[in-house]
Amino acid sequence: MHPRIQELLDYLAHHRADLRAAVDSVPADLRDRRPAPERWSVAEVVEHLAIVEGRITDGFIKQVAAARAKGLGPDTETAPVVPALDVAFVLDRTNRLIAAEVARPRGESDSRAAWAALERSRERLRAALVDADGLALGRVRTMHPVLGEMGLYQLIAFVGAHEGRHAAQVREIGGEVEGTSSASGR
Repeated sequence: MHPRIQELLDYLAHHRADLRAAVDSVPADLRDRRPAPERWSVAEVVEHLAIVEGRITDGFIKQVAAARAKGLGPDTETAPVVPALDVAFVLDRTNRLIAAEVARPRGESDSRAAWAALERSRERLRAALVDADGLALGRVRTMHPVLGEMGLYQLIAFVGAHEGRHAAQVREIGGEVEGTSSASGR
């Protein structure tokens, strides 16, 4: 496996484990509860992540297919790709970002169903990465609505950083809903 693909797979796995730990830190009976009317529940955060990862995977697959058809060659570079993304900006929750309408959770899934959807989206992304192994993905450019133009490697790194951002949000929600339940005598 090309070192850049392995780097991304490891980065994704790291942030998925952090997200899983964050979700597990919230009692199961509180994961579907919003801490406030305008805030997302843990289930909605996970649903949002599944939507975003699914949309990114769909675009990645299409872009790789188009690049292959145009003769995209092998990747001869081995320098790390994650540092080329402004990970600190993505992880910094003081940077308020509003999800596009298409990426907002619909609130139709409980936390278990949302997690299962997220796991399915990860399997699709992982398969797409393995399928693109060895191609010069940094030469394929795409636009991110907030971060601007980037290569496909950075787009996949964004998926991991995005999960890291929302793992922090899940921890915040956990503290808020637990405080609410304690205050209500629960």
